Amino acid sequence: MTASTDRFDGMPASPFARLRTLLADHEPGDTPINMALGEPQHPYPDFILREITAAAAGFGQYPPALGTPAFRAACAGWLERRYALAGAIDADAMILPANGTREALFNIAQVITPPGTSDKSSSRPSILLPNPFYQCYAAAALGAGAIPVYLNATAATGHLPDLASVSEKELKRAAALYICSPANPQGAAADTGYWTSLIKLARAHDIVIVADECYADIYTRTPPTGILEVAHHAGLGFNGIITFHSLSKRNNLPGLRSGFSAGDPDLTARFAKFRNLAAPQVPLPVMAASIAAWNNDDDAARNRALYAQKFDAAANILGNRFDFCVPDGGFFLWLNMAEAGGGEKATLALWREAGIRVLPGAYLSRDTEHGNPGTDYIRVALVGSQQDTVRALTRMSEIF
Repeated sequence: MTASTDRFDGMPASPFARLRTLLADHEPGDTPINMALGEPQHPYPDFILREITAAAAGFGQYPPALGTPAFRAACAGWLERRYALAGAIDADAMILPANGTREALFNIAQVITPPGTSDKSSSRPSILLPNPFYQCYAAAALGAGAIPVYLNATAATGHLPDLASVSEKELKRAAALYICSPANPQGAAADTGYWTSLIKLARAHDIVIVADECYADIYTRTPPTGILEVAHHAGLGFNGIITFHSLSKRNNLPGLRSGFSAGDPDLTARFAKFRNLAAPQVPLPVMAASIAAWNNDDDAARNRALYAQKFDAAANILGNRFDFCVPDGGFFLWLNMAEAGGGEKATLALWREAGIRVLPGAYLSRDTEHGNPGTDYIRVALVGSQQDTVRALTRMSEIF
């Protein structure tokens, strides 16, 4: 077995491959409704095709790896409006395009992880990850030669990693910490106090913060606070912070594959050097459409209103069952199915009895010495129509 194979031995299996295996031998009990995949189904904005068509000649050119000045300016403008950061964002020094944030979240680990002695050495650096988590984070850590360390995020910790529980030994070894806010799958958002504590802890131990904030514009009440917002207004600066944003959720454009990173200028320069050689570029027509999307807050508000209607329906149908609550952000329900026998058993029952496809929480989390925080849960994506959402949640309340 080669060292390169060893490096990825700890990579989690795809949650959706595991789900297909779980359901493979069972027929759906009704017309299927897919609430397992977090793929936005609302209509994408009609101006996207116009912008791509108008800029279509750009498909005949190699796009600049660092993006166009207009693209960077649009991203910076949105950050300034969304987080009250007027004058704080240097578009040319702090912004980089991403061909969808997944590739960028993977690639940033290659830049910020110092080399260890060997794949099996105890001196290998670590990367701290929330648990449950977006599975790309673990692949990023392993690909960079780091050891993933999973920090359980449970109801007891507000569904965010418990920073106080990380040992001094682990903090000294950590090169980076990934955090998703609003969190996938739980929907919890870091507040000013949490962000401030995280920034100070990371600075004290020379840990880079990788903030995945791709659900920042999906919320029903208060706009979730952002890490750059807190760092700036607290006078902490942006050193050691990089955040990622995407149009996939905000504007229902998962197929556009367009996002950006923002933060520490020095770290951004290092990331730019890597991306200039090794990362996929964003095509010029896609950047043109992205500029229009980042500049259009009304479309994001319309999209947000559609999710709010579904969360209202969920509250009316589920009440306080399954530990239901409207999340701080995102479009998932994180439902406690312990009384139904746990997440896997509930997933199978929903499929067999009603054709409802959800995702067991354990498929998004890892076993740790303190248990698997996803075992009792299911993740339910409210991405479909209002009609399908109401029908599925009503059947769920009847089955359990």
